[in-house]
Amino acid sequence: MTTPGGGPTQLVCPGREFSLRRPLVMGILNVTPDSFSDGGAFFSGSGLNVDALCSAAEAMVVAGASFLDIGGESTRPGALAVSEQEEMDRVLGAIACIQGRFDVEISLDTSTPKVMLAGAAAGVGLINDVRALSREGAMEAAAETGLPICLMHMQGDPLTMQAGPQYFNVLAEVTQFLEQRASACSEAGISRDRLIFDPGFGFGKTPQHNFALLKHLPEVVGLGQPVLVGLSRKSMIASVLDRNTSQRLPASLALAVLAMVGGAHILRVHDVVETMDAVAMMTAYAEASP
Repeated sequence: MTTPGGGPTQLVCPGREFSLRRPLVMGILNVTPDSFSDGGAFFSGSGLNVDALCSAAEAMVVAGASFLDIGGESTRPGALAVSEQEEMDRVLGAIACIQGRFDVEISLDTSTPKVMLAGAAAGVGLINDVRALSREGAMEAAAETGLPICLMHMQGDPLTMQAGPQYFNVLAEVTQFLEQRASACSEAGISRDRLIFDPGFGFGKTPQHNFALLKHLPEVVGLGQPVLVGLSRKSMIASVLDRNTSQRLPASLALAVLAMVGGAHILRVHDVVETMDAVAMMTAYAEASP
């Protein structure tokens, strides 16, 4: 668990800088009714549950989360797209609940250009796009925000991505995609120091693809960008263990530790308290001297 030679040592967001010399934790707050693990926890047909959202946010911040990732459109396998206005209403309400109450950077999980711009105006510090700015107008909107952007690899789209994903070489194809999107960002005026890479565990990949990517994560880190990983409660766990999403904490922590060994800079997780314990142990181990 070290910052690779010549690799990134900090991430700059509006008004704050994060050291990348130890892993950062991003807590997941999905304000959707249908996300794969926490769908409906903070949002229902009657609207946003402000008390539940703020309580969860506070617990994550107290535990040590550097980011809270707010998403208003589910990207679980088989998920359907939502309207721009519905996504906007969901995330802006959540941002308003958190902004100013907690000392934490808000990450906005969206692929929608107008939502990016509205989120930036509302004070978010990071755009997290599972579609890597491929929606029409997203690249231009992201450039306009001036914010750091997380580009994720996904084969296909959420509705169909798990319908028999295939690769000749998953590591080569994922890294090539991320580099191509970085080049496209550069052409659009988004400098490379604003980019974070996410190999997209579980997004258009079989369990074997996921484990291969995790095993070779140092090669993704070697591309020179901060690397975010989302392994928390993923279905790759169920391919090894008969566990539903509520029973996947121990395995999620094991995957988080493996990601840290591989050089991951940001861990996107549901269980912040327990993951922060794992980060603390890994940090103490890495810093121990003879």
